[in-house]
Amino acid sequence: MIDASGAGRLLDLTLAPHRSLPPTGFYIVMGFVVAVALVTGILFLVVGAWPVFGFMGLDVLALWWAMRLSYRHGLAREIVQLDERGMVVERISPSGHAVRVTMDPAWIRVEHDSDSDFARPLLLRSRNNRVEIASFLNQQERREVAAVVRDAVLRWRAPHPSPQGTS
Repeated sequence: MIDASGAGRLLDLTLAPHRSLPPTGFYIVMGFVVAVALVTGILFLVVGAWPVFGFMGLDVLALWWAMRLSYRHGLAREIVQLDERGMVVERISPSGHAVRVTMDPAWIRVEHDSDSDFARPLLLRSRNNRVEIASFLNQQERREVAAVVRDAVLRWRAPHPSPQGTS
């Protein structure tokens, strides 16, 4: 998911992993899985294969745990902002821990192989800083983010003189 809004900024992106199943869908899927597992488990219990009933419960528990873990990873965010003072890239982990990197837009290079169909990283380089962004997005979305960031950096550079030794 990409949200590109912000007043007074040249760029204000919020990047988040896509979640195709909303919370209501999660409960519907889990309800269906529990119902199927319960009916199947009871049938096995009736014919005397009682251990299968327990394993059906373990399957349901494993699916629930995997889906909850997926939702937790969906809480990750990356915020990319560019204004007159510079560019800030903030990565927020699912646990809420934030890592913030500040970059000088005069030195930023956006590196992404947009012609490739393979999953290539989207990198922002500025002097000694190197930050990969949008790693959880698909290749087409990375192309779009790369184009948006390049455009914002070029708009920032238009009224600002470029540093010596750059082109």
